[in-house]
Amino acid sequence: MGGDDPVVQTVSVSFTSIWRYHCAMSLPPIRTAVRILGIDPGLRRTGWGVVESDGNRLVFVACGSVEPKDTLTLAERLLAIHHGLEKVLAEFAPAEAAVEQTFVNKDGAATLKLGQARGVAMLAPAMHGILVAEYAPNQVKKTVVGAGHADKVQIQMMLKILLPKADPRTADAADALAIAITHAHHRVAAQRLRAVGG
Repeated sequence: MGGDDPVVQTVSVSFTSIWRYHCAMSLPPIRTAVRILGIDPGLRRTGWGVVESDGNRLVFVACGSVEPKDTLTLAERLLAIHHGLEKVLAEFAPAEAAVEQTFVNKDGAATLKLGQARGVAMLAPAMHGILVAEYAPNQVKKTVVGAGHADKVQIQMMLKILLPKADPRTADAADALAIAITHAHHRVAAQRLRAVGG
């Protein structure tokens, strides 16, 4: 070595394998946004909220409430709730729906009536061939706020962060949006559970 000139070696590289695989690659599948209807059942007010879920991205679509007149009989109120939800389903065409599970309180009669409103809330999307997921109130609060015993004010504050364009005019509409958000976060797990017969 010392003062001798370095030995130069030529190395040939074949690009054949690179070109072979270049054309075989395919683009990843395009994700599609899923429109979700959340429903918060109630005889006086049934809240509804529609969001679109695209991966981790949530977009506010619409929200409101169905409010039957106080003068109606129970059967007429249930019919009014059904008609109201039918209009929402026809206008916004959600692909999936979610309803809050009934909170059982000490007043058995009130719980039973709420259960009837919840039955109508589940029936309306089911009649459109939409599968309906169910979530416990504590699960909704934990998903949206991070605490299972959060109050309505905390839920509404988090909604402003998660869905800045949302404008729920009633607590029921806000709760319905929270239910839709919960389903957006848990829908894959819910589908797997349904697939195994859970």
